[in-house]
Amino acid sequence: MTLKDRMSADLKDAMKARDRVRADTLRSAISAFSYRRIEVGRDLDENDQLDAVRKLVKQRNDSIEAFERGGRTELVEKETRERDILTAYLPQQKTAEEIRAVVRSALAGMRPEIRNQGAVMKAVLPGLRDSADGALVRKVVLEELSAGAPSEGRA
Repeated sequence: MTLKDRMSADLKDAMKARDRVRADTLRSAISAFSYRRIEVGRDLDENDQLDAVRKLVKQRNDSIEAFERGGRTELVEKETRERDILTAYLPQQKTAEEIRAVVRSALAGMRPEIRNQGAVMKAVLPGLRDSADGALVRKVVLEELSAGAPSEGRA
């Protein structure tokens, strides 16, 4: 069963349960699949569908930040609930410590002269693509680069 099929089935359940927020969130995701399909000009595979859901989650995160700055707590709650609904359809995300281990491993294998944010991100993101948020990966990379963690691996 594809992600879209699961969401469609869950949409029907949400409609029967009269869960408006869940139904609206799932409708927006299914609609995003249609737009993405038109954009790429072919049927979406599972990775394309996951990318669309990740994009929706990122939009919710950005909205949450903006609403928090504006003091709009009711909208923060709504966006948070929508984000949580969408996140449930994504693969389990790695923790900061799991990401840190991957980053340290990559740094240990790099020559000191090429250790920079871009090089490290390029090395670790392909392996973390489906299981870690890019913003969290970036944060961990910057922490590790500023902490000088690579020297620990060369002892």
